[in-house]
Amino acid sequence: MNKNKYGTYKFGLVTASAFVIANMIGTGVFTSLGFQLLGTTNFFSLMLLWLLGGIIALCGALVYGELGAVMPRSGGEYHYLREIYHPLLGFMSGWASLIVGFAAPVALACMALSTYLHKMFPAFNPLATAITVLTAVTLIHAYDVKMGGTLQRVFTFFKILIIVVFIVCGFCLPPHGQVDGFSAATFSFDDVFSTGFAVSLIWVYYAYSGWNASAYMANEIREPQRTIPRSLFISTVIVTILYLLLNAVFLFAAPVEAMQGQVEVGLIAARYIFGEWGGNLMGLLIALLLVSSISSMAFLGPRVSQVMGEDTYILRSLARKSAGGTPFVAIWVQYGISALLIITDSFELVTKYTGVTLSFFALMTVAGLFVHRHRFPHVVRPYRTWGYPVVPLLFIALILWSVVYLIHEDYYNTFVEHTQTVMWMSLMSAGTLLSGMMVYVMNQLIVHYKKQ
Repeated sequence: MNKNKYGTYKFGLVTASAFVIANMIGTGVFTSLGFQLLGTTNFFSLMLLWLLGGIIALCGALVYGELGAVMPRSGGEYHYLREIYHPLLGFMSGWASLIVGFAAPVALACMALSTYLHKMFPAFNPLATAITVLTAVTLIHAYDVKMGGTLQRVFTFFKILIIVVFIVCGFCLPPHGQVDGFSAATFSFDDVFSTGFAVSLIWVYYAYSGWNASAYMANEIREPQRTIPRSLFISTVIVTILYLLLNAVFLFAAPVEAMQGQVEVGLIAARYIFGEWGGNLMGLLIALLLVSSISSMAFLGPRVSQVMGEDTYILRSLARKSAGGTPFVAIWVQYGISALLIITDSFELVTKYTGVTLSFFALMTVAGLFVHRHRFPHVVRPYRTWGYPVVPLLFIALILWSVVYLIHEDYYNTFVEHTQTVMWMSLMSAGTLLSGMMVYVMNQLIVHYKKQ
């Protein structure tokens, strides 16, 4: 990291990649396996889930690499969709990022961290712990850009080291897992085309969410045309490998019955690998690793809100910066939303709602590559998507498949099984989109009135 001629700090490839890795490795990989095991217990089906998640993320990263190189401005989907389609769609994406894209994952990470700590130390109140961690990390990022970047590099390297140690020990020590289908002969494609598999893919996609992190901070990256594509590709490959190995360790280490439907699967597996005392120590380290994810999202989310504030009259206060160069208003707005979601304490619903909402805008962004190439055929492209058009089409197909199944499950549980009274996930997602549209229209009317 160094300064440009204006004295503003710029991040290089290592720090940009650290933000991406930290944003990806977090709540999802340490919590979602327990919910996936409710759909299938076949080892190869579960490994295929995590491999497909990595393929989706890699395909998306390759596309975002081209868009980020040709449109190097902070904001991610908000900026891309605004330029490719229409300011309305871009604003709706930014609004979703403000409400659910970062605030919800931050809340989920805080909730997961507090759950881990509470399981080890019952005296720790989960709500108080989650709010305390959220407040401490927010204060750091609201203070200074340089300090936040340093914190991120340290926590990310520590995170990778702990995960590698966990993986090595998990494979070296005797297995206790009882997952079905350690033989390839037990694998069936019926699993792959089941509703449970498609719904589980949303859980996995959520675990990979964050692969586009460096696209949100282009203004603060040195040589973004080169650094963004490289950071996205390198980080996604590293995380995919770690995820496959880590979930294999979970499945080898602990019985399915112990993990099914549980949030703290990392702690459960750690206790089987290291024993009660060693498992609690590793669980404590995993909880600390989640601080890296919270830190990354607490840093990146306000950058989207800041760009929205620069472009939108009604939200202009979000663009205000502190003396240290941080968008402090946007940081504290995100803090407030995250704190509210923590208080609601609905982990599974918030995860599904987050996954389906983010999937929609990621799908529109990847599809936007076709539109951008058609509308601007002569623009200089410092980086071009490898495998075009197969790579973006594969991303679109896999995302559509999982989203359709997830909405179908929401409908089925409401009107057939009657296990829920309302299609909460679908309504929350639609409400987020519609409220964003209303705020945009309101802003346009105010701007139009002021011009009169």
